[in-house]
Amino acid sequence: MLDSLAENSRVVIAGAGNLATSLCEALCAAGVVPQAVWSRSEASASQLAAKLGCPHTTCIDSLPDADIVITAVSDDALPTVARKLAARYGDALLVHTAGSVPMSVWPEAGACRYGVFYPMQTFSKGKSVDFSRVGIFVEASDEDGFQQLESLARRLTQKVFRATSAQRGYLHVAAVFSCNFVNAMYRMAAEVLDNRGLPFEAMLPLIDETAAKVHHLSPDEAQTGPAARGDKEILARHSAMLDGVHRDVYGLVSEYISKKQKQ
Repeated sequence: MLDSLAENSRVVIAGAGNLATSLCEALCAAGVVPQAVWSRSEASASQLAAKLGCPHTTCIDSLPDADIVITAVSDDALPTVARKLAARYGDALLVHTAGSVPMSVWPEAGACRYGVFYPMQTFSKGKSVDFSRVGIFVEASDEDGFQQLESLARRLTQKVFRATSAQRGYLHVAAVFSCNFVNAMYRMAAEVLDNRGLPFEAMLPLIDETAAKVHHLSPDEAQTGPAARGDKEILARHSAMLDGVHRDVYGLVSEYISKKQKQ
């Protein structure tokens, strides 16, 4: 029943950025080809539609009928796009893919049936994502909507969960710590190394092993380094080697690690 729901669903995509591109590619691979792609940018819409072999448009009123409309636009643009989609579609299930935007954006825009389809992953054009490893968190205004979204999500992954807007907000905060902040640390490490003529590639085995460890150990168990050991001499030496924001971040994070180790 669930598979037939997804197989027969007519899906339209509103957006053509990183998430929309990866999601569309995964949907096509799973046998769900979008009916059309909309974007404010003609270039982005046409580029993605050409990959998928479907029509595209920059006019929401020109979009074809659909059972599910998946909206993957910036958080700032979402309220405006939601109002236009709600005016275009009456009975379709309108969903967004944002981590921190509550589902209530849809009824506020005038939508009748609505929900959220949130794949918790980092997406970049040109880097394919294995959706079978991605958790998709869904929310809907009614049980039929939940079943539609769960059916579609299970075409991509078995890691499908129901989550409220409040729960999803905390998921997104945790994702920022786990992904965006970690990548910022990579950038700072690269800056420290570049300033001394050393390659960032030297960090890759360490980065890979650190990420691999938390598949088997808790973050508490996996924590190492001078702050975890309470090595004040090394901490002071490192701090003296740094300046500006590098020193500030080093000190703040080291203080956090040290406090957690003492608990």
